[in-house]
Amino acid sequence: MICADSVAGRDRGKGLPVLSARQLIGAATTAVSLIAGAFLLALAAGNALAQGPASECDAAGEIALLPSPWAPWKGAPLRVMLVTEKPLQGELSLTGPDGSVAATSRERHGGPPYFWFAEIKEPAAGSWRATLTPQQAGAGCRPITREIKVRPDKPGGPGFAAGSTWPLRNTWNRASENLFSAWVEKLFDDPLDAEPSWPALHEVVRDPSRNFLFNHLGLNEDAKIYLRPDCADLPYTLRAYFAYKMGLPYGFSKCSRGGGGRAPTCPQWFSLQNAEAAKPPPPPPVAAPIPPAISGYFGVSGAPAPLAPPAPRQTGAAPSFAELVQIVSDSVHSASARTAIADNNTDYYPVPLSADTLRPGTVYADPYGHILMIVRRVAQTEDAAGIILAVDGQPDGTVARKRFWRGNFLYAQDPALGGPGFKRFRPVVVANGAMRRLNNAEIGKNPQYADFSLDQSQLGVEDFYDRMDDVMSPSPLDPTRAIKEAITSLEEQVKVRVTSVENGRKFQNSKRGEATMPDGPAIFETSGAWEDFSTPSRDLRLLIAIDVVLGFPDRVARRPERYAMPKDKSVAEVKAELERVLASELATRKFSYPRSGGSGWTLALRDVIDRAAALEMAYNPNDCVELRWGALAKSDEASTCKRYAPAAQREKMSKYRVWFHERRRPPRA
Repeated sequence: MICADSVAGRDRGKGLPVLSARQLIGAATTAVSLIAGAFLLALAAGNALAQGPASECDAAGEIALLPSPWAPWKGAPLRVMLVTEKPLQGELSLTGPDGSVAATSRERHGGPPYFWFAEIKEPAAGSWRATLTPQQAGAGCRPITREIKVRPDKPGGPGFAAGSTWPLRNTWNRASENLFSAWVEKLFDDPLDAEPSWPALHEVVRDPSRNFLFNHLGLNEDAKIYLRPDCADLPYTLRAYFAYKMGLPYGFSKCSRGGGGRAPTCPQWFSLQNAEAAKPPPPPPVAAPIPPAISGYFGVSGAPAPLAPPAPRQTGAAPSFAELVQIVSDSVHSASARTAIADNNTDYYPVPLSADTLRPGTVYADPYGHILMIVRRVAQTEDAAGIILAVDGQPDGTVARKRFWRGNFLYAQDPALGGPGFKRFRPVVVANGAMRRLNNAEIGKNPQYADFSLDQSQLGVEDFYDRMDDVMSPSPLDPTRAIKEAITSLEEQVKVRVTSVENGRKFQNSKRGEATMPDGPAIFETSGAWEDFSTPSRDLRLLIAIDVVLGFPDRVARRPERYAMPKDKSVAEVKAELERVLASELATRKFSYPRSGGSGWTLALRDVIDRAAALEMAYNPNDCVELRWGALAKSDEASTCKRYAPAAQREKMSKYRVWFHERRRPPRA
């Protein structure tokens, strides 16, 4: 359901009321009921600015308030999230029907958007008030209060809609996008020094402490959800989950993988209204075996029996959420995000590289086939550089968080590889009863978005990374601290590889046989055991990361204005000091991996770098783990190695080694 009309009019026919921030704050003492599943939006633009100089509270921008579950009742925890576009300082409080404050939160997350979160484990039935009390003083900065009705009895679900997986209750706009960003950030929130990883995405969404929308529909729906997306599926799965819970439109494309020097294209698009049509056709029936001809009194003809007609294809009933996720998973792949950057018929569109646009929920398309999603941005401080954190999925279902840097986020400009870079989901709207995507021109003109940009297509590789440095850390960085953070990123990448190689060891121990190795560029994108347990893409990124760390002193010398260079030292002296720091850090930072028999072996980062040549042929899951970590033959480390890839596979690896040596992934033929 949509919020009631306001005197300020509607958001250009999109269904949500538009209020100026001054109007909203001025009406602070007038509680407005939150209709189940709806949220409020306030725009600090136009009207507010026209009335006079904007106060700090006016600058808070859009304000969205969301209660969960969609129809609060006393038998379920009441969760409240308040999201703002600008960095308003304040405290969120929840006041119960008896007038007492039951929960408060001064902890503001995000940036942008910014959000507060509060929860009541056992809310009493009646009228609750959610209040944001700004810390700023002055006119227009009074508390912002909204009323939430908590029912005494358990409500039914949000209902059904014929021909759609879920009924629509909301629309995509700035408010819903900000809530999506806030939800994504909270879902993967962990301390900065943690290295969180989960065996499957459903373990994340089943955690009520992480998932603000846990059991949002009141149907115990999360207990029935199993989600194991790979890197390409992960953004689609998260977007579908949020749309499902919030009653938002949703769609996806079937795209080509590109090839022959051309970027991928997406000729088919499906929505909630026709997702069943995206299912692959059933396999043709198999003819019965032909019996041998028999002669005699009871001779039998050797002609095959006629084939039964194929079963009619089911296209009527809409798929369930679980079925929809499977259909999407079978339809999308990494090339879905690498379409040409100006293409209109895509699921993603490119955005500018700025602190405002690179927010949680934004996707990064690696030109070599990997996909990541931003889940948190951390602003630069006097003591640390700015950070962008992202998550990705792996073929084995693992989901892990990692930092933005050159070793994880590869970039290249090559038409044959498609359009890489940061992109957002194209908003899906309903027009004349049918769902469709906004095109690039519509997004550019829409005040709720207005962030379509082709800027990334004009950047070379070094320009791209220089721009990202400027976005994350606008102020000059201390060069010593910067190189240590780069080494930390490499260390994280190595430790993640430990898990991947260990999964391959477990595959070997399962006695399921050898993983079949595909031919040519398909080693990076095949399916089955090879996709699940080989590491060619990860190892290529690791080799590039090694080059980045080793080349960091030269990078500082090339761009000294980007760094807070000591006044008493020359560029050459700073470079020499960085090389000393690099040698020391690589020698002292260590990790362990399980060998073939399960015993641990410890290596330093220096060992990994010294074994870079061996890592060019270390991605085959049919090799022992010692070989996959570059152990020297006949060494103590390699003494437990008992398994080697077949000679034919080693021969192919030798042929493909040049790709890893030259740090390039071959385009599809």
